[in-house]
Parts: sequence; C-alpha cells; structure tokens
Amino acid sequence: MAPSGLSLESWALILLALVAANLAFTSPRFLFFKTVEQKHVGWCLLEMLIWYAVIGIIGYSLESMIGNVFPKRWEFFAVSVCLFLVAAFPGFTWRFLVKHRNTASS
Repeated sequence: MAPSGLSLESWALILLALVAANLAFTSPRFLFFKTVEQKHVGWCLLEMLIWYAVIGIIGYSLESMIGNVFPKRWEFFAVSVCLFLVAAFPGFTWRFLVKHRNTASS
C-alpha cells in the first residue's frame, strides 16, 4: 500500500529515476546512439549526469504544474545526486563486476 502523501505522478517520477540511473550501464553506446570504442566508467558517469539532469527537469516541471516551486539549495542537490548514484548500483554491478560468459561459440 502506497503512502497517502505521494501522488501517482510522484511514484512514476521515482520509478523513472530508478530506471534512468541504470540506463548508462545497459548499452555499450553513449546515450544509445553514439558508438564509443570502449565504454568505461567515465562515459557512464557522464551519461548518468545527463540522465540526472533530464529527471531533474521533469521533476521541476511537475512541481511547477502543482503550484509554487520550492527553493532548492545545495543540500537538495547533494542528497539527490547521492540517491541517484545509489540507485545506479545494480547497473554498475551488472556491467563491471559480474563476469559475463562469452556467448560466441568457436
């Protein structure tokens, strides 16, 4: 049962943020369209920063539709970046820490 304080839009934004945090680790391409020779952690962090900004813009627009936009200071951004990084841990683990077997048969 969902807490009564959050609307459906809020839960949808949280779910979208969880998915977006792991998108950087799902594809060997940068933002799903630019091929990079070897996608290392730096490329993934840059892609996560872009997805963080996209989620932030969506959240800001939803907040502005509701009414007054609350001021956000550095504490808000520090906590939200840390939460975004924690949400990305399953994708990081799958991409860099799990040994994947070579599926090509020779």
